[in-house]
Amino acid sequence: MLNEILLGGSIASVSGLVGFFISKKITSANFDIYVEKAKAQASAIENEAQLLLYKANIKSQEIELEATKLYENAKERAKADLVQREDDVAKKEQTFKRYKQNEERRLQDEVATLKARQVDLKRNEKSLGLLKKRYEEKIDEALSAVQHCAGMTREEAKTLLLQKVEEKSRAEIAHVVRRYENQAREEGKKRANYILAQATSRFAGEFAAERLTNLVYLSDDELKGRIIGKEGRNIKTLETLLGVDIIIDDTPNAILVSSFNLYRRAIATKTLELLIQDGRIQPARIEEIYTKVCDEFEAETLAEGEEIVIDLDIGVMHPELVKLIGKLRYRASYGQNALAHTLEVAHLAGMMAAEMGGDIRLAKRAGLLHDIGKALTHEHEGNHVDLGAQICNRYNEHSVVINAIYAHHGHEEINSIECGAVCAADALSAARPGARREVLESFLKRVTAIEEIASEHTGVKQAYAINAGREVRVIVNASLINDDESILLAKEIAKEIEEKVQYPGDIKVNVIRESRAVEFAR
Repeated sequence: MLNEILLGGSIASVSGLVGFFISKKITSANFDIYVEKAKAQASAIENEAQLLLYKANIKSQEIELEATKLYENAKERAKADLVQREDDVAKKEQTFKRYKQNEERRLQDEVATLKARQVDLKRNEKSLGLLKKRYEEKIDEALSAVQHCAGMTREEAKTLLLQKVEEKSRAEIAHVVRRYENQAREEGKKRANYILAQATSRFAGEFAAERLTNLVYLSDDELKGRIIGKEGRNIKTLETLLGVDIIIDDTPNAILVSSFNLYRRAIATKTLELLIQDGRIQPARIEEIYTKVCDEFEAETLAEGEEIVIDLDIGVMHPELVKLIGKLRYRASYGQNALAHTLEVAHLAGMMAAEMGGDIRLAKRAGLLHDIGKALTHEHEGNHVDLGAQICNRYNEHSVVINAIYAHHGHEEINSIECGAVCAADALSAARPGARREVLESFLKRVTAIEEIASEHTGVKQAYAINAGREVRVIVNASLINDDESILLAKEIAKEIEEKVQYPGDIKVNVIRESRAVEFAR
C-alpha cells in the first residue's frame, strides 16, 4: 500500500516536472514569437517615421520656396510702389513750382496794376484840383463880368442876392404854413374817419355781415332743416342767444356764421359744430351747449392770458386783466391782430427799456396793457384809451402803465423811460411793412423811387431808404461836394421827392459827407 502511494507520488512528481518543462518550452517559443513580432512592428514604425520625416522635409522645402517667392513678389511690388510714389512726388513738385511761378507772376501783375492805378489816381486828383481851381477862376470871372454888366460891386450884388433869398424864404415859409394847414385838415379827416371806423366796428351792419363770416360744414343737407327747426324756432334761438347772423342758403353741406365780433363769432361756430355732432338740436339743448362753450372759452382765454403773463415774467396780475389779455386774440385793428400787436409792443418796449436803463419788467407790463381797452370796446361805450385806463385804475396798476395807455395816443405827455419805450414800440409795430393793410408792391416801388431820385444827383455815391421809407440817407463824395453844397443837395432831393413820389407823412433826407485819409505803413 505504501509502495503504491510512493509510486503514485513519484509518477505525479515526474508528470509535474515533465509538464513544467513542456510549459516552459512552449512559453519560450511564444516569447520568441512575440519578440519577432515586436521587432517587425518597430521596424515598420521606424520605416514609417523615416517616410514621414522625408515628407516633412519635402513640405518644409516647398513652404520655404513659396515664402521666398512671396517675399520676392512683395519686394518687387514695394519697389514698384516706391518708384511710383517718387514719380508722384516729382510731378507734384513740378506742379507746385509751376503754381508758384504763376502766383508770383499774378502778384507781380497785380502790383503793377495797383501802381498804375495809384499813378492814375494821383493824376486824377491833380486834374481834379486843377479843374476846381479853374472852376473858381471862372466863377470869379463870371462875377467880374456880372459886376461889369450890372454896374454893381460885389457887396451890392451880395446885398441884392440876400434880399432875393429872403423873398424866396418868405415864399418857402408861406408854403410850409400852407402845407401844415393842409396837414391839419388831413389829420382832421383821418381823425373823423377813425371815429367813424370805431363806431361802425361796434355795429355789425350789412357790410360786416357779408364780409366777416365763418363756414360750418354739414355732413348732410338735411341738417339745415333741423337747424332751422319747426317754424324757425331753432334758428331764432341760435341767433338771439349767440348774437350772430346764421345764413342758410343753397351752398351744399355748409352754413355761414356772420358777425363783426370775432369772439362772438368763434363761440357761435363752436356751438354749432357741437350741436351738429350731438344731433339733438332744440332750444333747451342749444342753451346748454352755448353755456358750456362760453365757459370753455372763458377758461381758454384766462389760461392763454396766464401763459402770456408767465412767459413775459411781469409779475402778478389781476385775473380780470389776465382774461382781457386772452380776449385780445379775438380783436383786430386795421387788419392787425390785437394780441399779436400787444406782444410785439411788449417785447420791443422791454428791449428798448433795457438799452436806456429803464425797468424791463415794467416796460413789458405797460406794453402788454397799453391796448387792453380794445378787449372792452364791443361791450362798453367809449374809446379804448379811456376804457383801458379805467380798468387798470380799478385794479391798481402802476402809474407808468396808466401813462403809457394815455400817452401812446398823445392824450398825455410821456413821463418815464418805460412809457417812452412803449410809445416808440407801438409806432414801430403799427408802421412796419406788412403789419397793417398796405400793399407791399406799392411800398417797394415807393422805396425804390426814393433811392433812384437820390442816386441820380451828381456827387452821390450811395443812397439808402430806411425806416419803412420815411428816411433816405445819402452818402456823397467829400471831394466833389462841400458842406454848403450838401445842404443844397438835401433841399434839391427833398423837392424832387415831393414832386415825383406820393407818400404818407414826411420823408427825412439825410445827406452825409465824410472825408477819409488812408495811408499804409510799410
